[in-house]
Amino acid sequence: MSSKGNMTDVAMPQLAESLVSATIAKWLKKPGEKIEQYEPICEVITDKVNAEIPSTLDGFMGEIVAEEGSSVAVGEIICRISAAGGAEAETAAASKSEPVTVQQSSTADASMRSRFSPAVQTLAAEHGIDLNSVTGTGMGGRITRKDVLSYIGNGGSAKRDAEAPAASTVSNHKAEANTGSPFAGMVSPPPSVPSPPLGTVIPDVRHSGLHLTEMPKIPQIEVEDTGNGRSEYFVDVTPIRNTIAKNMRQSISEIPHAWTMIEVDVTNLVLIRNKLKDEFKRKEGVNLTYLAFLLKAVVNAIKDYPIMNSFWAVDKIVVKRDINLSLAVGTEDSVITPVIKRADQKNIAGLAREIDELARKTREGKLTLDDLQGGTFTVNNTGSFGSILSYPIINYPQAAILTFESIVKKPVVINDMIAVRSMANLCLSLDHRILDGVICGRFLQRVKDNLEGFSLETKLY
Repeated sequence: MSSKGNMTDVAMPQLAESLVSATIAKWLKKPGEKIEQYEPICEVITDKVNAEIPSTLDGFMGEIVAEEGSSVAVGEIICRISAAGGAEAETAAASKSEPVTVQQSSTADASMRSRFSPAVQTLAAEHGIDLNSVTGTGMGGRITRKDVLSYIGNGGSAKRDAEAPAASTVSNHKAEANTGSPFAGMVSPPPSVPSPPLGTVIPDVRHSGLHLTEMPKIPQIEVEDTGNGRSEYFVDVTPIRNTIAKNMRQSISEIPHAWTMIEVDVTNLVLIRNKLKDEFKRKEGVNLTYLAFLLKAVVNAIKDYPIMNSFWAVDKIVVKRDINLSLAVGTEDSVITPVIKRADQKNIAGLAREIDELARKTREGKLTLDDLQGGTFTVNNTGSFGSILSYPIINYPQAAILTFESIVKKPVVINDMIAVRSMANLCLSLDHRILDGVICGRFLQRVKDNLEGFSLETKLY
């Protein structure tokens, strides 16, 4: 930041080492509005993840230089802030008094209620405060540092602290029921909710545990009359969709894709998961999904065939030592790939917890750049929405991507007899510069053997 009189220039920060620009997604403050130090002033979109830019001083929002939707290079000015106490600040305060009253008096809008800035989270953690108990006065019901400090100063209320988690739980369940979110299955019931009585039949619906948490934003649509009585619809390309298009085009144009598939008998896997999932949920508070077992099978196969954990570097092939699994998570309007770091050092229970943690972060909009960087091999659970066969595009610059398709009961011939078994397809896209059919065939066979090797004696820890 640079200062001119009482006005301070705010520049686009270097959010990551390789980042050269970011797109302004939304301004959280308008000219004339009061700003506290560390309070987010805008949301930006990068090639990896959405982020927030906080204010570094107390004051009032001045001129907005970069409009929403514009791409700004690192170091360029995005806005100016009037430092608290200056003449500009007093003028801004006078001009903003009426709009702020309207904003703070409106309690219906709680769209930002669950979005917490790092400063708010740190302050709450230091004082052991449950943010569900704090009333937010920011935009969309957002909790600011001033709200937390005020809550600390008032000492809180025991009754309020007791009622807030219950109210939050009810609202969470209502939200899940209304949103159809792909992350809906991952919310653990509170301890106060009793388990169903023994003998109750609960339908076993297969899901990966990685699901949407909110309805996607409705794209802006423009209608143009062509003059012949018919109209065409134009949908704005969002920065996220533009980034996906760029990455997919790069992957397809630079990587010679090849594809192969193998069928796996997962009958024993279904049995062990059904046997252990209820106890695991009570003990760990998270769902035991098929995805956790798949990741373990993939990790063990990569250990046997480390060339799968590599990328092309023009004059050499770089094989990564750490196995960092990227999980392809699709929503109606985007695809993100959060990463489980050092997945080879985790057991099945640990992988299940990591899946739940990534689901929670995505649900709360708290994924960081670090959560999305460093992936060395991608796993995609397309079976979670019923797919039985797919041809995935490689997550550039990795060497391969594996998809786990839907589990389907089929008649299978075993020892010249027909039996009904739970079957699933594993589909692998590979970079043919690095990998060939023989090595990938052996790798898939090893993943198959690992999945079919799970039994009722398999240990989760």
